Amino acid sequence: MATPLDTFARERGIKNFMVSFTDLYGGQRAKLVPAGAISGVLERGASFAGYATWLDLTPAHPDMLAIPDPNMVIQLPWKPEVAWIASDCAIGTRALEQAPRNVLKRMVQQAAEAGLRVRTGVEPEFFLLSPEGDRIADPLDIGVKPCYDQQAIMRRYDVIAEVSEHMLNLGWEPYQSDHEDGSGQFEMNWKYDDALSTADKFSFFKFMLKSVAEKHGLRATFMPKPFPGITGSGCHVHISCWSQDGETSAFASASDELGLSPLAYHFIGGLIRHAGALTAICNPTVNSYKRINAQRCSSGATWAPQSMTWSGNNRTHMIRVPGPGRIELRLPDGAANPYLLQAIIIAAGLSGIRDKLDPGPRSDVDMYRDAHEVPDTEPLPRNLLDALRAYRDDAPIRALMGEEFSKAYLKLREVEWNSYMQHFTRWEIQHTLDV
Repeated sequence: MATPLDTFARERGIKNFMVSFTDLYGGQRAKLVPAGAISGVLERGASFAGYATWLDLTPAHPDMLAIPDPNMVIQLPWKPEVAWIASDCAIGTRALEQAPRNVLKRMVQQAAEAGLRVRTGVEPEFFLLSPEGDRIADPLDIGVKPCYDQQAIMRRYDVIAEVSEHMLNLGWEPYQSDHEDGSGQFEMNWKYDDALSTADKFSFFKFMLKSVAEKHGLRATFMPKPFPGITGSGCHVHISCWSQDGETSAFASASDELGLSPLAYHFIGGLIRHAGALTAICNPTVNSYKRINAQRCSSGATWAPQSMTWSGNNRTHMIRVPGPGRIELRLPDGAANPYLLQAIIIAAGLSGIRDKLDPGPRSDVDMYRDAHEVPDTEPLPRNLLDALRAYRDDAPIRALMGEEFSKAYLKLREVEWNSYMQHFTRWEIQHTLDV
C-alpha cells in the first residue's frame, strides 16, 4: 500500500530521502534512503548507532531508530531529486526521551493541555566566511557601523537572494534580509509559525544556508562570536500564545499599556525566573559567553543582554515588547539547538503561567550605559559552567524538560566544558610564562 511519502516521491521525482534528526549538540545527522525503500523506513525507522552522535548512549545500546515525520518533508530546492524529512528518535518501541525533537513535542503537548498554542518566529544571524572559516569572505566589508550596508549585502546577493527565493518557493513567507551589525554578518527572516514547525524550519534553514554558501565557495557559520571586537550572532525569538484553534491571542490586551494580557506577563515572569537555566540551552557553547558578556564592540553596542531584565521596546534588555500581543527573547544565540530552544522557552513560560509569576518591574533604561540605575538586577551566567549549574539547580525546569533529557544534556555539556578547561591557550603563555 502506497504511503504519503511514496506519493510525494512519485509526484516530485524524488530519488532519495534524507532521513534526518538533530542530536543534543544541535548537529544534524542523516541517512539517505532510496525512494523505493521509504515506506519500510516510515514503518520501522532508519537505524543509527546513537553513540556515534552526541546523544547520551553507549556502544552497547540497541539501534536508535529515526522515525520519519511525513508532515515535515521538504524537497531540496538546490537538489530537487532529494527530500529532507524530520524524524523522531526511538529505541525499540519507546521514544528516546532525550532526543531534542521529542523534548519539544512533549512541551507542545503540555502547552496544549493548558489550552495554549505557542507560536514563535526566529531571527537567525550568521557570518559568511572564507571556505577555511578564518576570515570574513568580503574584504571590503570593514565599516565601523556596517549594519544595513546596502553595498555589502549586494556583494553577497548571490547567496542571500538564492536562499530567500528557496524560502519563498517553500511557502515560508520570507519578509526581509539584511546586513547585520558585524562585518560579514547577515540575518534572514520568515513568518512565525507553531513552535514545532518553526524548529523544523530553523533546522532546515541552517542546512540550506550552509549548502548554498558552499555552492558559492563560501562558508556560513552560526557560531556566536567568531571574531573578537565585532558583534556576535544572536537568534532572537518572537513569542506569542494563542487559543488552541489559533484564532484568539492569549497574549493580547487592548487595555494594557504594552498590549499584553496578564498571562503574557506571567510568561515573562517565567522567563525571568528561569533565566539561568534558559541560558544553558539558549547559549549552549563555551563561545556563547563571548557574546553575552562581551565588551562594547567596534560598532558601539553588542546587542546582547547581560542581565535578567525586561523592557518595553528597548533592545538593551533580555526581553522586550516590540508590539501588542508578543514578546521578544533576545538571549539566544546562533548555536542554540532549534528544538531545545523552543522547548525551554515553552517550559519557562508554562512555569510562569502555572505559578502566576510576576516579572518584576519593567525597566526602560539603556542597559549598556545606565545599568547601574537598575537596582538588584541579576546578571546572566558568566560562562557555560555557571549556566549548567543554574540548570541543574532549577528543579521545575528539569522536571518540565524531562529528567532523562536533563541528565543527558548536562552530562554531555560538562564533557565539553572539561575539554575546554584542559585546552592550553596562547593567552596563558603571554600572561603566565614569567610569573
